[in-house]
Amino acid sequence: MAGHSKWNNIKRRKNAQDAKKGKIFMRHAKEIYQAAKEGGGDVSMNASLRAAVDKAKADNMPNDNIDRAIKKATGTLDGAIFEEITYEGYGPGGVAVIVNTLTDNKNRTAAEVRHAFKKNDGNLGENGSVSFMFDRKGYILIENEEGNIDEDTITMDVLEAGAEDIVVEDGAYEIYTAPESFREVVAYLTDHDYTVADSEVTLIPQNYNTVSEEDESKLESMIEALEENEDVQDIHHNLQVSDN
Repeated sequence: MAGHSKWNNIKRRKNAQDAKKGKIFMRHAKEIYQAAKEGGGDVSMNASLRAAVDKAKADNMPNDNIDRAIKKATGTLDGAIFEEITYEGYGPGGVAVIVNTLTDNKNRTAAEVRHAFKKNDGNLGENGSVSFMFDRKGYILIENEEGNIDEDTITMDVLEAGAEDIVVEDGAYEIYTAPESFREVVAYLTDHDYTVADSEVTLIPQNYNTVSEEDESKLESMIEALEENEDVQDIHHNLQVSDN
């Protein structure tokens, strides 16, 4: 996993992106949907859902958005039937992009995703056209801005927990797991008093793509448009964000 730093991209973009309600609400909707899908839509009986809803409310996510995410997961949204559809393609500069959606109208969603790509000099491809460039992994981020987490100690703990790899970055440790052992590793690290800043089962690029400043700006515009689409659940790409 050497050189595969998700943290570099997070660190570079998080302040600007996290200020955008579209991205904030998209992440919360995804977490609420997944919690309700796994444990049911009753907040009083589903601790994971309750935690996800509390986090969403703390970021001022409207109740209608929260209810919609729960109803999507439980199949009670006005009788609508939702299906998960993944779109693959290339953004400007040849950046590989994967868009996961949850929709009750695949024609609408396809048209809107295609428009976001086309407007920003990207193009959609066939299924499998870029997914081979990514690996499905559990990803856990432990920030170390103060430098008070000993590298040898956390490395031993991470391996004991059953993780596959740990990458040391400036101000953070990135931990990668097999998808099936992800929850166990998170629980182990939490039990050992590590503060998990970010964790998810996600797609990790095998290699990152560096593009011109102009193409990077276009890709960011494309991602913004996709994040504002309530059908979009997640976006993966292999852009190495510049330091400029």
